[in-house]
Amino acid sequence: MMKSNEQVQVSLRSSFWNRFREVVCQEGIPYQWKALNDELPTASPSHCMQNFRIAGGKAAGKFYGCVFQDSDAAKWLEGVAYSLTWRPDETLERLADQAIDDIVSAQRPDGYLNTYYILNGMENRWTNLMDNHELYCAGHMLEAAVAYYQATGKRKLLDAMIRYVDCIDSAIGPEEGKRHGYPGHPEIELALMRLYQLTQDPKHLKLAKYFVDQRGQAPLYFDEECRAMNRRCHWLDGPVGYQYYQAGKPVREQEDAEGHAVRAMYLYSGMADVALATGDESLSEACKRLWNSAVHRRMYITGGIGSTEYGEAFSFDYDLPNDTCYCETCASIALVFLARRMFRLDPRSEYVDVMERALYNGIISGMQLDGKRFFYTNPLEVLPQACAQDPHKRHIKPERQEWFDCACCPPNLIRLLTSLQDYLYAVQGETLYVQLYAGGRLEAQLPGGKLCFTCQTEYPWKENVCFVCDGTEPVQGDMALRIPAWCSGYTLSVNGIPVEEKPRMGYVHLRRVWKAGDKVELTLAMPVTLYQAHSAVREDQGKLAVMRGPVVYCLEEKDNGSALHRLRLGGITGQDFRAVWTDELEGVIALESPGLRELTEACGEEALYAPVSEASEKAVSLRWIPYYAWGNRGTGEMCVWVRR
Repeated sequence: MMKSNEQVQVSLRSSFWNRFREVVCQEGIPYQWKALNDELPTASPSHCMQNFRIAGGKAAGKFYGCVFQDSDAAKWLEGVAYSLTWRPDETLERLADQAIDDIVSAQRPDGYLNTYYILNGMENRWTNLMDNHELYCAGHMLEAAVAYYQATGKRKLLDAMIRYVDCIDSAIGPEEGKRHGYPGHPEIELALMRLYQLTQDPKHLKLAKYFVDQRGQAPLYFDEECRAMNRRCHWLDGPVGYQYYQAGKPVREQEDAEGHAVRAMYLYSGMADVALATGDESLSEACKRLWNSAVHRRMYITGGIGSTEYGEAFSFDYDLPNDTCYCETCASIALVFLARRMFRLDPRSEYVDVMERALYNGIISGMQLDGKRFFYTNPLEVLPQACAQDPHKRHIKPERQEWFDCACCPPNLIRLLTSLQDYLYAVQGETLYVQLYAGGRLEAQLPGGKLCFTCQTEYPWKENVCFVCDGTEPVQGDMALRIPAWCSGYTLSVNGIPVEEKPRMGYVHLRRVWKAGDKVELTLAMPVTLYQAHSAVREDQGKLAVMRGPVVYCLEEKDNGSALHRLRLGGITGQDFRAVWTDELEGVIALESPGLRELTEACGEEALYAPVSEASEKAVSLRWIPYYAWGNRGTGEMCVWVRR
């Protein structure tokens, strides 16, 4: 018996987000389909879909690409599924059906479905769970299958993936005769929980829980696997060890967010799902502990995570370099996945505050405004010459790329942006939580009936949010409005009467019998605010960052000239900034402020070092743009943190 737990239906009509979503649908999805089929002559080849056709006997050839190449098609397909729920497209649906036919044609009689091993030797499957991403690919394809079934009602891929899950379950698990392993790259854990939420089949929950509980247990499975393959784990020679795989210790014993940032976030998301489904308090506490480590001591102001290229990983508390950070787009996306699940465990606004920070900054920065070029890493400071000539910054790109040999980020962006409507609201008991502010209409099923609202707002550029109840029948319920952490002042009224209720866990609760015509008006003050970093963040001492509402701003060479490191703010406050609408960059609020530029004559043009002299500066006007929009007007310098 299958069922859906969706309690909120949303029609998103946000001028901000719908522009991104339309670009994704009109440009991004077709562009990425071409990439997956090697139809972009100047981009890195993918061969992804061809691998499935070869494995299914529809074409001749050999496997090409990374061991996880299958996952690119899965994420693309999942994004297509979400887009079809709010933007029906018969041509696109037929294309997706064709892709599913090619994928399912590769499935073996026992349910196995992974082109790398089908084409390179089935006798070696399950022998390298640590590095070869079998279960990771299975997880992504499983997520795609669930999403496509929910969007279209078509079961072909879903049934195929349920057979694959049975195949995995027959080979891996705690029982005698099975491999007692788990994935080197977590993903299948949260995918199995999505399947369980759909099917309510206890074996799907059992397998997800096994993968969570078994990870890091002694004797360590990856040690045994390495001995069987007569090899040594590469990461044991560095500081991360098996924590690169999130397997250095059992999950309930982990104290800090360590290792590969994407793997960490996917694992924590699966842990949170299992904790919620089973009521496991120790697992829930581990999730909260790891969240606090990642967000309060190891996250960038943009919502980026992963401060070092080595292992694409977390390093140590407050180590947040701006020009060498990794901040993979996928990591911020996975952080949003975790934030959503953490709220289900513990309905506090801090999780949604982080979700919002990542969405408006470190995630959409990963895609060019035309939807056709992408960042893998998202630095907070860029000097193009250093990117080209400093080997330690070779991973930092001053301009977005057409595609990647490891192309995990572009389709991940698609699946998040096309499913964004699912992140705006949440229902728990009799409470409708308003998480993210965006124009549109919602229908929320509460115990007392269906609660319907239309939301009007130009958020994040404008401060005002208005909800009008347009349901046909009175409904008793609790509407909880999030007051963002960045907001220092707000006003709230219902039908023109001011609300004096104070926020609880970040939400103002409005409990009443809602009738058609009821109007909720919220104003979130959006002055420009200057931020300083914790005193332990060495790279940002003596510097400030600029935000307006949820949006982080930056300076670009295009507006402010080169040598951005010579600029400073000179004691100004947020009141000295002017917000200006511009149609540039597809329409944004830009900021203007006074500043100072150090002149080269201060230390002499020729001398590498010189005695200290009185600073020689000139007053300049600084122009700030949203961080997410940088790099869309040519190559140049960029910085978020600016000297005081």
